[in-house]
Amino acid sequence: MNRFLQTLEEQRWDDHRFYHHSRINQSLHLVSALCFLCSYALLFTSPVAAALIGWILAMLSRQAGHFFFEPKGYDEVNRATHEYKEAVKVGYNLRRKVVLLTIWALIPVLMLVEPGLFGLLTPHSDATTFLRNVSQLWIALGIGAVLFRTVHLFFVKDVTSGLAWFAKILTDPFHDIKLYYKAPLHVMRGELIDPIVPTKAAA
Repeated sequence: MNRFLQTLEEQRWDDHRFYHHSRINQSLHLVSALCFLCSYALLFTSPVAAALIGWILAMLSRQAGHFFFEPKGYDEVNRATHEYKEAVKVGYNLRRKVVLLTIWALIPVLMLVEPGLFGLLTPHSDATTFLRNVSQLWIALGIGAVLFRTVHLFFVKDVTSGLAWFAKILTDPFHDIKLYYKAPLHVMRGELIDPIVPTKAAA
């Protein structure tokens, strides 16, 4: 258990220091975290709303921060290139995220081309049932993406790393709120880059 908790702490710290320099990115992660918590709460009572909030509001705002606002030059604080950070990232790096988001975006198209998904779903008859089917597949994609990377980490790293990442992903919304609740205030002050220092005490 101690090794698991230490690995989880290290993954959280590396995620923060490597990939969240931009205060705008941090602010978008705050928005994303709040949306994900709403999605969690709605998952078992209104899965359509949960999927729409989780993917369109939470996921897109989160990834927009990484793609458009996070610096991609040489990281002086951590003495690392963008290419190095992409290569060592435990979770989904930008290349993997492009693949994931492409699959996500193609699911509605697939539902229009093959409404019954080859007999796996009841074909939609109106906009409501179309959204229901798309939402089911989006939820399945989200769960599948997390489970796939978790098991993948079992082989490319070790079981502890995979389980720690799984726990990190599920609890990221709570941790992001704790870390980044002041980020919008920094943005309003014009403080766009977090002066992250290379010590775990700063986290």
